[in-house]
Amino acid sequence: MAGDGGGERRDHRVRAPPVAGQLRLEHHADEERVAGQLDRAARADVRRAAAEPGHLLRLAATPLAINATLAGRLATARERLPRLDVHLRTCGHQEVAAAVAGGEADLALADGITAPSDPVRLPETGPMTATGVSEEDLLVMLPPGHPLARRTALRLADLIDARWLQSPLCPLERLRELAGDGFRAAVAYDGGDVHTVLTLVAAGHGLTLLPASARPAGPCTGVRLAEPRLVHRVELLHGALPPGPAAQVAAMLAGEDASEDGS
Repeated sequence: MAGDGGGERRDHRVRAPPVAGQLRLEHHADEERVAGQLDRAARADVRRAAAEPGHLLRLAATPLAINATLAGRLATARERLPRLDVHLRTCGHQEVAAAVAGGEADLALADGITAPSDPVRLPETGPMTATGVSEEDLLVMLPPGHPLARRTALRLADLIDARWLQSPLCPLERLRELAGDGFRAAVAYDGGDVHTVLTLVAAGHGLTLLPASARPAGPCTGVRLAEPRLVHRVELLHGALPPGPAAQVAAMLAGEDASEDGS
């Protein structure tokens, strides 16, 4: 045909997609709209939660009370209670129960050396609930090159004449109550820092007992205490707890399942 340059005529008009394709496009658009609405709703929930006041939990603990098990349970509590603000402070055995009795702490964790299932010895501060939440073996901490370091287990009676490190983490008067006289102090350390205790033991300033979870990575050797049968026990302390975040955290620290999320 003249005037067409011998080329093929092309139709550039936009054709409507087939019905099935049209439906797919509309369905995809609907999915995008729903996803956008859900995303905006989730962001709004986050903003509302951030704007609301948190639940302050005041937790007191003795130096060896927070082991990996209890730290994990506390992490679970924080996951389930997203507005939970935890304030943890370390204090001595004389102060930990008093902090709960005096209203300075909502909950407390106290540790001690006991016979299995026996309560931790704490000063009398009035009525409160004490629940065992953790028990583990004790290790005798020995300095490098100690002649007993190759033993698989030790008896406390065999260590009565050894020199010991006196500290709040392992009070020698408690060992005397459990195994008889002896346990002379080489050095007295009035503090609760585990690193300092292990450094003193490694330098030959006396033996001590520590829970198995505090097994050192340094030069000290920890040998399991076999006799008498003693454990490192941790107890959860609290007064009367009304329903709410503190009661839920207490249940989770005790290994129970709190049904409400409290968020």
